[in-house]
Amino acid sequence: MTLPSPSSDAPRARRNVAVLVCAQAFLGAQMPMIFTIGGLAGQSLASNLCYATLPISMIVLGSMLAATPVSAMMQRFGRRAGFTLGALAGALGGAVGASGLYTASFPLFLLGSLITGIYMSAQGFYRFAAADTASDDFRPKAISYVMAGGLASAIIGPQLVKVTADAYVIPFLGTYGAIIAINLIGALLFLFLDIPRPPVPSADAPKGRSRLELLKTPRIAVAVICGMVSYALMNLVMTSTPLAVVGCGFDKGDAADVVTAHVLAMFVPSFFTGHLIARFGVEKIMAAGLLILAGAGAVALSGVALEQFFLALILLGLGWNFGFIGATAMLAGAHEPHERGRMQGLNDLLVFGGVTPASLASGGLMNCSGGTAQQGWLAVNLAMAPFLVLAGGALIWLVLRPKDIAT
Repeated sequence: MTLPSPSSDAPRARRNVAVLVCAQAFLGAQMPMIFTIGGLAGQSLASNLCYATLPISMIVLGSMLAATPVSAMMQRFGRRAGFTLGALAGALGGAVGASGLYTASFPLFLLGSLITGIYMSAQGFYRFAAADTASDDFRPKAISYVMAGGLASAIIGPQLVKVTADAYVIPFLGTYGAIIAINLIGALLFLFLDIPRPPVPSADAPKGRSRLELLKTPRIAVAVICGMVSYALMNLVMTSTPLAVVGCGFDKGDAADVVTAHVLAMFVPSFFTGHLIARFGVEKIMAAGLLILAGAGAVALSGVALEQFFLALILLGLGWNFGFIGATAMLAGAHEPHERGRMQGLNDLLVFGGVTPASLASGGLMNCSGGTAQQGWLAVNLAMAPFLVLAGGALIWLVLRPKDIAT
């Protein structure tokens, strides 16, 4: 069995993109829900406020640990099996998290978050799956369209938080019940996915480069670095935002609205990010993303009025979109099909390996680096600077490399 030629399989590619857009929209709604309430729930359960965002960190840690096994599973059994497993893990994580809230057990709540990380890992492969049956020309657009599915999740998720957060005496218990339902229903979407299972390689099939050899490839190295920095900084700031908004005197509804604006900014540009990459080149779009992330930090440092929270988080979402989608497109074109499982699993392992300490540091910086929420928010945003310098330097190095050197 061989994979179909992407150029001759446009209808299948577009059908798969449609399914993945729906999955991103519906199943993906749980992520803004969890990121809105995770820190607040953790703050209510943790004995030390420095650990308030530990539930978010556990989700990212679970995603990091699951990245390689989930990628290997998809390489062997196909995308459908991996995505279904992710949705079922999301339901189980929601159930365990709800049990932790019901029994006021922080360790149990953390366990549920860790399991939820398996879903987050599987969701991360939606963008790669969109490229599997796409032509070279359609690939960046396919990735961009799937990411655009988050537009609906940006609306659905925070609005569900508003409806469910106080539905029961125990805060956020109803939200976790909604997360369970989303995963169980959403898993049915993958019945319509039509991505052929990768063929079993023959004895004489090319083995591809080792993980170390892949990482030594300049375009792959820079794509991974920029993807790590874009995602980690977005997570660092977004995780602490509900704590900062509430800590500065606003209510949970305001925090949900700010997160909604942020997630909209993450995904609305995806309708044209692929076109921008095709027109201007992936390097320029990634550079724009890093500059916009820097702008988000500058706005956040300028004050803590509600409109400043909104503007900073909108810029944070837009910068993430350009930086992360650009890095994904660069990576997708820098390895061979038979290296897909190895490289994509390694990429997400490294990306979420960077996001995990960022999410953990978010709570520490926010609650334990000063006496007030304003001081904590200042520390969170100042922490962005060295990582933006790292990613920007790596991108400049790639662009300035002689064109006749292998990339």
